[in-house]
Amino acid sequence: MGGMTEIEAFDPVPGRAEELAPGIRRILAPNPSPMTFRGTNSYLLGRGQLALVDPGPDDQAHLGALMAALGGRPLSMILVSHAHRDHSGLAPALAAATGAPVLAFGGPFSGRSETMKRLAAVGALGGGEGVDATFRPDRCLADGERLDLDGCPLEALHTPGHMGNHLAFAWRGALFTGDLVMGWASSLVSPPDGDLAAFYRSCARLRARGETVLHPGHGAPVADPAARIDALVAHRRTREAQILDALAAGPAAITALTARIYHDTDPALHPAAARNILAHLVEMTERNLVLAEPALAPDARFSLRHA
Repeated sequence: MGGMTEIEAFDPVPGRAEELAPGIRRILAPNPSPMTFRGTNSYLLGRGQLALVDPGPDDQAHLGALMAALGGRPLSMILVSHAHRDHSGLAPALAAATGAPVLAFGGPFSGRSETMKRLAAVGALGGGEGVDATFRPDRCLADGERLDLDGCPLEALHTPGHMGNHLAFAWRGALFTGDLVMGWASSLVSPPDGDLAAFYRSCARLRARGETVLHPGHGAPVADPAARIDALVAHRRTREAQILDALAAGPAAITALTARIYHDTDPALHPAAARNILAHLVEMTERNLVLAEPALAPDARFSLRHA
């Protein structure tokens, strides 16, 4: 039998602060699941001045672990990559315990494209999995805004795709990518929070930057960012080709497409897979490749749009 893969070997102890690089420590939250892998990664940055990226779920044990990692030192800011409960849920309690402000792109429904705003307004797409609907940052960060941390700029990058209000954070050659780019799995893209067209743009933007390591919201660091981003985009393009191939045989609903395309995937993950297929179909409809009848919705029948 072969040994464990690098992904399987990632199994840190929840609550234990681990130094990944000078000034970067990771504290794993105790919330493992098929969608969160081992749990949510919280990152404590800095030495003299401290910032926390992604407080994680609203969990008292994790709050205690973060406070222990601080060791009584002041926390200058709480940075939230996006408003999913497994990333933002603990923000109010951590802010109350430390007095640090919560910084993010905006509320849970900010940053959506015009297409997603329009579809959400008519309730066409469902979605909303895991959204922290009450999340409100103390201050909103603009795309490209720079904050000072230990004398080095920490840059906030608006990277929608997994969620409209998603931010990545660049600091000292490292990029904290939330749920946009991860090594253990592809990102869930579930409209209207998720947006595949935005995902492609955000991936291209991060790939062009040249950081040497990615620290994702779940799983181990990614040591070859360009290769991983290329693989994720190629994976999406393969899914698109599979959908087009399936529709070439005739119109189909998302349930049938999911069963065909994800035939080798645990059926328990099919609902999430169906949301990913919907994201493709929304993007392909916008490109006039696919027609949705009677209207664009999860229960529509989809067909190829012939010239």
